[in-house]
Amino acid sequence: MFFRSSFIARNLCLSSLHGRNFASAATDFRIPVINFANFRAAKSDSEKKETANQIVDAFKTSGFIYVSDHGIPHDTVSSVFRKSAEFFKLPEEAKSQLAWEDPRSNRGYVKIGRERVTQSADAQEISNLRNKAPDFKESMEIGRDWDSPWKNMWPEERTCHNLHVEMMRSIALGLDLSEEFFDRKVDQQCHNLRLLSYPSIRRSILDGEGQARADYGTLTLLFQDSVGGLEVMNPHTGDFVPATPIPGTIVINVGDLLARWSNDLLRSTLHRVVAPPAKMISSAESMTPARQSIAFFSNPNFDTEIACLPNCGDKPKHSPINTEEYIVGRLAATYT
Repeated sequence: MFFRSSFIARNLCLSSLHGRNFASAATDFRIPVINFANFRAAKSDSEKKETANQIVDAFKTSGFIYVSDHGIPHDTVSSVFRKSAEFFKLPEEAKSQLAWEDPRSNRGYVKIGRERVTQSADAQEISNLRNKAPDFKESMEIGRDWDSPWKNMWPEERTCHNLHVEMMRSIALGLDLSEEFFDRKVDQQCHNLRLLSYPSIRRSILDGEGQARADYGTLTLLFQDSVGGLEVMNPHTGDFVPATPIPGTIVINVGDLLARWSNDLLRSTLHRVVAPPAKMISSAESMTPARQSIAFFSNPNFDTEIACLPNCGDKPKHSPINTEEYIVGRLAATYT
């Protein structure tokens, strides 16, 4: 039964994209492709530090990177996309029996129009936005398998956690902290795996801008299909720049909590998903193609206090905040 398939595992392989950059019209905006094998297989501390500096430099400027040679097998990623598509093809009645219920668990099926992506936390403003422009996607949220109060609606194995730990180690080195600085702060796997489906839809329904958002946790690992749709805001100009899918890579971006942790040294950049080019179905109407993506939202341990890190400034810009309280509060506003 496809519910038992293995989800995103540890790493993937790509060919020779190391060193390529994808830029907007503004020459100072880059989403670099970073070969993470240079960190994972480094033979010296200096080799590790070189890659760590590349990652941190990118997170300081654009907040986004493409990661190649990360070790998650291509076959595993393909299997997840296939099983995700099978799930979303189930009848609405069957999917609705697994409905998302509570922001403390953040598990289950989210039907089209229920989530409203915005940076606002005001419930009335979110309600008005939802009524004006529903979010035309559906998703399935999956959390830790061993939580006793909150069981997965669709429990699956996954190992993106390992990549998250390694990325946080690279960030620690890039910030001149000990490599293991974050290990005990991210070891409880308080993450969420989100399967996303954007059905084919009439273009006239989607008139208007995409819904800009930033993510809540430390890092988001995004797997795109070939259709894409992700756009990243150039913080210097306010323009949105396509993050064009690159086969074999993962798009990784800084979340709000990591930005706060670093005293905003690392950038949590606004981004959105927009409709791909539509095909004409009549003289007056066109349809967008269906598309999928898979996001792994990485978080600190829920009991971790997020306060200004060493080496990130003498004057904290944010008050300390508890991880769980922050994330649950944002989720409650998003789905209310």
